[in-house]
This record gives sequence, structure tokens and C-alpha cells, in this order.
Amino acid sequence: MRLTKTSWLVIIIGVFIIMFAGLGAVRYQQVRQQNQLTEELASAQSKLKGIQLEQLSNRQEELEQQLSQTISQSEATKSALSQPIQSITISDTLFDIAEANSVNVMEVSTSGLASEELAGITYSVLPLTARVEGELTNLASFITQLNGEFETGVIKSVEINVPEATSRNTIANIQMVIYAYQGD
Repeated sequence: MRLTKTSWLVIIIGVFIIMFAGLGAVRYQQVRQQNQLTEELASAQSKLKGIQLEQLSNRQEELEQQLSQTISQSEATKSALSQPIQSITISDTLFDIAEANSVNVMEVSTSGLASEELAGITYSVLPLTARVEGELTNLASFITQLNGEFETGVIKSVEINVPEATSRNTIANIQMVIYAYQGD
């Protein structure tokens, strides 16, 4: 079977029509994707315009100011905690506060200097136990003043024994801890 020129011409024209139809479909897909990407880009640009850079820069300034305040507070706290722990000075202060509040210190003891980690920072710690005697109101004043006098101290517990007989004074057992920063 031999093909004539007309048959060849029809076949070639058919192949070209199929190729052009395929290329047209591909181009249509490309144009559609390009339009979709253009719409997405416009949407993203409008969202980006919605973010106000001025607010972010103001927020940055505010955060930097907070950071500098926090650093200065940290340095002040470190210097306050860096005071050496001297149990004689602490005992003198304890006795002075007791005298000012008409309370008798019956016993003061400590287990010695130790180290303790608090919030990821290592501190020198001096645990202190005191037994004091006096009237209940004087003891309350003593404990309040004691708590305020030692900036780096914390009263861990207070046990008050009130006697039944009115002739005896009230006794308080106080446990406190005094912290000092050891440095970096």
C-alpha cells in the first residue's frame, strides 16, 4: 500500500494539528499557573504591607530598654549578694535587733558555710538557727525587723511556743538562710 501525496499531506497536517493542540494546552496551563502565582504574590505583598515596621522598631527599643534595666538590676543584686558572709557581723546584727525589740537571744547556731544552686546560679549559703525569748508582740517585731535587716537573708521557718502560764515568756525558734553570690 502506497500513499499518495495527498495522503502524506493529510497525515502531516494532522500531526501538526495534534502538536499545536498539545502546545496550546501546555501554554494554557502555564498562563493559568502564572495568573495564580501573580494573585498569590499580590496577596503576600498586601499582607507584608500590613506589617508595620515602625511598631516592630518601637518594640525593639522597648525590649532593649527592658534588657538594660534587667542587666543593671542583676548587677546591683550581684553586688549586694557578693558581700562576704561574716558570722560575727551577722551575730552582732542579730543581737542588736534583739536588744532593740526587748528580746533575749538564748541560742544561735549554724552548720557552717555551704553552697546552694538557686535558679541556675551557685550561692554561698549560711544557714542560721536562733532561739529567742520574749513577749509575743516583741517577738513578732523582732522577726519582722530581722527579715528586713538581712537583704540577702530568708527566714525559712518560725516556730513559736506560747506558754500556758502567764509568768513565762514566749519562745521562738527561727531558721533562716543568708545568701552570698560566689561570682562567675
